[in-house]
Amino acid sequence: MMLKQRRDAAENLTKRLVAAEQAIDDAICKMADLTGYMPIARTNANLSAVVGQEAISRAAETLSALVGARGSLVATHNRLAETRDQIGLQAMALGSTDMKPPELARKQDENIVNMADHAA
Repeated sequence: MMLKQRRDAAENLTKRLVAAEQAIDDAICKMADLTGYMPIARTNANLSAVVGQEAISRAAETLSALVGARGSLVATHNRLAETRDQIGLQAMALGSTDMKPPELARKQDENIVNMADHAA
């Protein structure tokens, strides 16, 4: 009975962890896209290089903060994996330490391609 409760709790936690990891990855991709497109938009609008510099700097800071937050989430993931092992659930996968489901991997690949298209 107690093992089932632990397993259920771990499964529910894992769903939330994976969702949080996906959300932060999506936010990084969207922020990178925005930041990368800002100089293109300035050039397309035929504006001086000084126009919008502060906005680009702030966007880059935001992107950096998101990457830092992702690092913290990865550390959280690792601590949770240790906890999983401590409570006897070593056989249970804990989200993204395993291969991501193909649909998530495909979506991430599409995001990277879209970012590259905007930057080109």
